[in-house]
Amino acid sequence: MYTLASLFTGCGGGDLGLKGGFTFMKKRYSRLPFSLVYANEINEKIADIFNGNFSAEADVRDIRNVKDHEIPKHDVLVGGFPCVSFSIVAQNPKRLGIKNDESGMLFFEMCRILRDKQPKAFIAENVKGLLSANKGEAISLIIDAFSKCGYKVKYEVLNAADYGVPQNRYRVIIVGIRNDIQSEFSFPEPTHNQRGENNRKKHIPLGDIIFSESEVDEKYFFSEKAVQGMLNAKKDMNKGRAQELDRPCNTVGAHLAKVSLNSTDPVLMINGNYRRFTPREVARIQSFPDSFQLVGSEGTQYRALGNAIPPVLMWQVAKELAETLKRAEECNEVALIKIS
Repeated sequence: MYTLASLFTGCGGGDLGLKGGFTFMKKRYSRLPFSLVYANEINEKIADIFNGNFSAEADVRDIRNVKDHEIPKHDVLVGGFPCVSFSIVAQNPKRLGIKNDESGMLFFEMCRILRDKQPKAFIAENVKGLLSANKGEAISLIIDAFSKCGYKVKYEVLNAADYGVPQNRYRVIIVGIRNDIQSEFSFPEPTHNQRGENNRKKHIPLGDIIFSESEVDEKYFFSEKAVQGMLNAKKDMNKGRAQELDRPCNTVGAHLAKVSLNSTDPVLMINGNYRRFTPREVARIQSFPDSFQLVGSEGTQYRALGNAIPPVLMWQVAKELAETLKRAEECNEVALIKIS
């Protein structure tokens, strides 16, 4: 069993994926060899959702105020560091800086903990836009910063829909293996695609996970006045906001509690009626099992779920990481036998 420390934990989507042992869309995602020993989430209300689903209780302090010795020793560090506008400091050589956003410094907290604790591996997650920040220079400096912590680092853009999540959600996944570990990590091959070709399953459509109209409270439906206002302003629902039920959903965000028909957030239009998603539907879109407990206000639930790492996507990555670490252990055992 590998011990796990989680930063920027949110409601625990990444941690659930690393843990495994859950069922989504009638598919069982097996238990993986990761055990959570520390989690940090500064938002107390979102931490309450995490605490209601995990045995470990989240530390709600600002991670910048948490000393190195207060974080338990661990084998794997995971964190979706906040999405910020990275800037390039004009020095020779160029360095990574943060522009007009103090939360961006949290990336360096992840590096601090890696340098001090030297876990066997880490997983970091961020939005696809990270690759284009500063005309592509930011990602190079981020990878360099992680590498200087003592890790072999790889990254790829993965679409959650290609791994069994009913949502097109493109994310940069960064994985590092400590330099002294003799095993190479490879990103998981997609399990799904649009047509179900090449021995892959078809993308899971949105229609498979939403409730019927009779099951949804009236408060989730937009009023006739709101619909008419949208029609007067836009004439039709453009930018793909009204979701097609036979395809994965567009990316859900953190502000679905305040979604309007004139925003760019995905909504439903069924039998001529427009409505927003319920929190449980958002959880399903993100691949949380129905057994995952949603507590607190709906606003908090929407925010937590919209920012979460899809558990099924993380499970696919974590499974590959577990196999990578296992191969390294087997190589060490063989080497010890030869020496003896």
